[in-house]
Amino acid sequence: MSLTPELAAQKKRLTKMAIINVVSVVVALAAIVIHFMYALDWALFVFGGALLVGFGTQIWFIAGFRRKGA
Repeated sequence: MSLTPELAAQKKRLTKMAIINVVSVVVALAAIVIHFMYALDWALFVFGGALLVGFGTQIWFIAGFRRKGA
C-alpha cells in the first residue's frame, strides 16, 4: 500500500509526537518521584514543563490536520 505525500507527512508527525510524549511521560514521572522522595521543589517545575511539552506536542499534531485540510 502506497502512502500519499500528505499521509506520509502525517505518519511522520505521529511518530514524532509519540516519541516526544513517551519522553515527556518518563521525565514527568521521574520528576514527581524525585519531588516526593527527596522534597526537591525544582522537580515540580520539571514535572510541569514535561506536561506542557507533552500537551503542546499533541496540539501541534492536531494542528497539522487543520493546516492540511484533512
